[in-house]
Amino acid sequence: GSLLLAVHFYSLPRAAPLIPSTALGVLLLILSSLLAYAGIRRSLRNASLFLSLCLTISVFWCGYGVVFILGGQGVLNDAGDFRNALVPGLVTFTLALLIIAVVGFLCREVILAMIAAAVSLASAHEVAMHYSTAFGSSAVACNYMIVCLAGGYFALGRILYFLTKEKFALPGTDLAKKKTREQIQSTSGSVNHFAVAGLILNMLSASVFGCRLLGVTGKLFIGQVPWLWAAGIYQIGICILSYRAMDVLMATFFGFTSILKFAGGYCLLYPIWQPEEPSFPTPFLVVFSVLFVVLALFLTLKSPVDGLYLLFYVAYCIALACRPKGFFEGGPQGVDVAIFVASALVTLIHLYNVKASAKIPTGKGAMKALLARSSFLKLREGADLHAPYLGYSKYADAEVLGYACSVLASFAVTMTGDPQAPLATVVIPWVVVAGGFLKLLGGSVAFARGKTLESSAFILYAVMWIIWGLTRYGGLYGTTRSFHAAVGIIAFMLFNGFIVLCSLFLNIAWFFYSLTFLLIAVSFLLDAIHALPAGYDIAATLIFGLVSFYCFLSALFNSIFEGSCLPMGRPIVQLSGVGGGMTKCPHLPARKASSVKRIADILKNGGTCGIPTDTVYVLVAACNRPDAVEKAHHSKRQAQDRPMSLWISSLKQLEPAKHLFSPLLWDFMEAAWPSPISLVVPRGGWVDFLGMKDSAKYVGTPQSIAIRIPDCSVTTHLIDLVGPIVVTSANPTGEADTTHHNQVYAKLGDKVDAVLCDGPSPENIASTVVDCTKIDGGNIGFFRVGIIPKSQVKLIFILFLLP
Repeated sequence: GSLLLAVHFYSLPRAAPLIPSTALGVLLLILSSLLAYAGIRRSLRNASLFLSLCLTISVFWCGYGVVFILGGQGVLNDAGDFRNALVPGLVTFTLALLIIAVVGFLCREVILAMIAAAVSLASAHEVAMHYSTAFGSSAVACNYMIVCLAGGYFALGRILYFLTKEKFALPGTDLAKKKTREQIQSTSGSVNHFAVAGLILNMLSASVFGCRLLGVTGKLFIGQVPWLWAAGIYQIGICILSYRAMDVLMATFFGFTSILKFAGGYCLLYPIWQPEEPSFPTPFLVVFSVLFVVLALFLTLKSPVDGLYLLFYVAYCIALACRPKGFFEGGPQGVDVAIFVASALVTLIHLYNVKASAKIPTGKGAMKALLARSSFLKLREGADLHAPYLGYSKYADAEVLGYACSVLASFAVTMTGDPQAPLATVVIPWVVVAGGFLKLLGGSVAFARGKTLESSAFILYAVMWIIWGLTRYGGLYGTTRSFHAAVGIIAFMLFNGFIVLCSLFLNIAWFFYSLTFLLIAVSFLLDAIHALPAGYDIAATLIFGLVSFYCFLSALFNSIFEGSCLPMGRPIVQLSGVGGGMTKCPHLPARKASSVKRIADILKNGGTCGIPTDTVYVLVAACNRPDAVEKAHHSKRQAQDRPMSLWISSLKQLEPAKHLFSPLLWDFMEAAWPSPISLVVPRGGWVDFLGMKDSAKYVGTPQSIAIRIPDCSVTTHLIDLVGPIVVTSANPTGEADTTHHNQVYAKLGDKVDAVLCDGPSPENIASTVVDCTKIDGGNIGFFRVGIIPKSQVKLIFILFLLP
């Protein structure tokens, strides 16, 4: 990328640039996406400075490339427009990359610091070039050549590092240094490495409007939209990555600020559809400022510096609410200047504290010590801080953002659209971005955490907000009411009616949340058929907004504090096995050895657990706990023709009873296992070695028992810890096999003590069951043909046992 820019600026004095602007812009967009991918992939290995540098240059080249494309397509008419479009971004990245360079030099990341410093100097020279002819483009090109040399050295070092299998690395190119204690702590989710990039994006959007106030740029126009929307798109990405970093509060904050960035870009597009600058809905911005205040209070408990930083956005929303033309007036632009400075300072603090051993104090310890004295409020801490509702999830809970978006969208639509000038008031960004895109994000994360009902509701409501927002406030609706729109709204209402019914089994707050959205849908329907009573839509949106605000506060309290300061309530309808055992039945990720050990402890203490295997999920109990074997038998209403089977991790566990098996059968077991093949063997005295006592009658039949060694490392490790286990399918008799950990609890309810979660089953077919009761006579049969076909089993029998 730097080589392209170096060539471009060296050839700039020519009449025709060597690389056309459009082609250069497209190439920069491609390279920016690759840079973002490289930074995010590397972030998983704890290279925070490399991550910040990659994401910063990525968003720089993304906005830069789009500006070049606009110039190449004639949207920017002259050199003045090109300068007004470029300078806000160049100013931002000059300072942002300088901060990264300073921290890099202080923390001895020399190569990365040199790259950041060179791009920063190139941006500074380009700004000077646009305002003074004394500065030629060659200085910019020289800085980019320095980036090429430093980047080439860094790339060579990384190539040698991988080719030599991590035995050799050029100085300054080894990103896998020994982790300090602070870095190890940061990988557990206590530090959000993506926050630096998010703060730089806040600098970028503030720079666009701040430069206009300070006279650095001459006007606000379409040429600056690329910076704002690039910042908004990347900010949503940072929001998602912050959830991945288990930082709910900063993720919510970045979601909020992305809305402002999209709204700012939308406002600069106004000359396309109207001559006058758009006006802003006051109620929405007041509510937005309230949400920022609440979020700032909670964030202050984690980091007072970050909480104070959010107050600038409270002032920003108030300034926008006080001025009818919003972004275009001096008051909000003055706050933008303050946000730019504050964002730069907080960026420096965050980046330095992540990299350096000596920290800049932010007040975290003081707030933690203060709350430790409180008997009423206690911060959530520990390994279960972000435990998912069901199963394993890599993301923190996004319900806080989902409820907040409902509040924002509902208060935004309190503005009555003018059919003659639907775009004169800024409503679309608030409804479509907040109520639509960010709510879709919240629904997706909720689904990943096992919250199927909540995710379905968020996604449904997001689609509704997007369609209705664009239709009513985008000029697509007009004065004519449409029968087709009414039919679509009725379809949404029917789906939401199903969600209302399901929410009866969830909690009281969700029941009212879904029910009040039904009032919103009714107002949409009445508006579509031109029968909306005066004030009904305002009342419906206010009620829904207030319910959503309570849910927002409740989700915030429950994510930060222990206990239920603002409870969501109990289910209105309580059914046996539905929700009742949610607190009793832990869902543990199979990827963690500690989870397998915890499941083993539960089994040793007489519990029954659902676990993953090489086929489908099964319900297991320890053989040496007769009470657990009997419990497993009764928990799923076991039929007599579907007896439970026995699993071991190796034949060594049957070694004491080897003399009780025929040599041919023993050899066949050695040849067939581990695999998804269950062998039905004659019942005998060897069963007494397993310690099942009277509960042995529940395993197998009076004549035989099915045994298997599963071809699954998690399962065999668990059996190594517990000993032989009794196994049955994790579903009531007669139902389909269980192929996901969420289905285990859904089918067996609180009759299971724990679930070891590993997502979808690798196979949807059960094991093959082979009859070996007559193997000494040279015959085998099949009770069930599963994942292993008959031909393969017979081939094993022939090749290994009958040469």
